[in-house]
Amino acid sequence: MATKSRLRRTISKWANNAEADARELRKTFTREGVVSIAEAPDREPVRLRGTLRTVTLRPRGGVPALEAELYDGTGTITVIWLGRRRIAGIGPGRAIEVSGRIGLHEDGRILYNPRYELL
Repeated sequence: MATKSRLRRTISKWANNAEADARELRKTFTREGVVSIAEAPDREPVRLRGTLRTVTLRPRGGVPALEAELYDGTGTITVIWLGRRRIAGIGPGRAIEVSGRIGLHEDGRILYNPRYELL
């Protein structure tokens, strides 16, 4: 019984840490002209800021594609650069600002070939 309560406390600490991290990211990436990922409209020009969680090479239709998951504390979006195997400076944990139009693909939101600025 004591094991369950210890496990619950540990999981609760992780959840509280994740919430605190998300709040801190929202504060960090809130700037004029920048929209949060959760509030960003589809099919309209947007500027987003966040941290890259993952960066992978995932070919699409036989074409190399660099795919990254951008997180800003409110949500995530998949960012894809078609025809690229790697981009200098783009890696997990990197803060970045991207701009483009958000599209929908299968069950997620995607930003293809965005302009980007390393922060």
